Amino acid sequence: MAEKTKAPTADENVAVIGLGRFGGQVAESLTQLGHEVLGIDEDAELVQRWSDRLTHVVQADATDEDTLRQLGITEFGRAVVGIGTDIEASVLTVLALTEVGVHDIWAKAISAKHGKILRSVGAHHVIYPEATMGERVAHLITSRMLDFIELDDGFAIAKTRAPRDAAGRTLADVGLRTRYGVTVVGVKTQGTDFVYATPDTVLPKHCVLIVAGTTAQVQSFAATT
Repeated sequence: MAEKTKAPTADENVAVIGLGRFGGQVAESLTQLGHEVLGIDEDAELVQRWSDRLTHVVQADATDEDTLRQLGITEFGRAVVGIGTDIEASVLTVLALTEVGVHDIWAKAISAKHGKILRSVGAHHVIYPEATMGERVAHLITSRMLDFIELDDGFAIAKTRAPRDAAGRTLADVGLRTRYGVTVVGVKTQGTDFVYATPDTVLPKHCVLIVAGTTAQVQSFAATT
């Protein structure tokens, strides 16, 4: 068992179970954001690989409730189950986390049925990373958007170029909300800081806009840029 020494105490600390591609990336990103992370995996090689990069790393069977209690899992406010291909281990881990009282459980699913089972045994949030990324890439391929995130209820945020006729004009003058229904959140030009948008913001040449609206509105606007 490989373990680092400093013990977690804050509710914001996170346990990540399964240190494969998804779980490992989540764990590393959380660490970079300043959270203490407990990484758990049965694979000794993965544990060794992450031992110097996370706050705590242990080799253990996370499907076992007693093991989770011994690891102090209840001191962590949140847990992420990054196990994907081993559906049985994924489900049993979520069930064990539920039984020991972890109050915010995030779990990766590889199919709708898998996700339904995870929710039924206690997962509070189910993530479909492959489906989400596939949909995002599809939007980027078939549009002129530079980046795209779709939120719940058909709402989206996108990074796109400003219309060609907008350079040197204010957002109020260009009237993008009236014409396309999108709200400009911010403006960015290469080499300058991000600027939160107001009606008086003047759009520089070759700037990039962060816009929000329904998915259809955002796609329609991006097609005009």
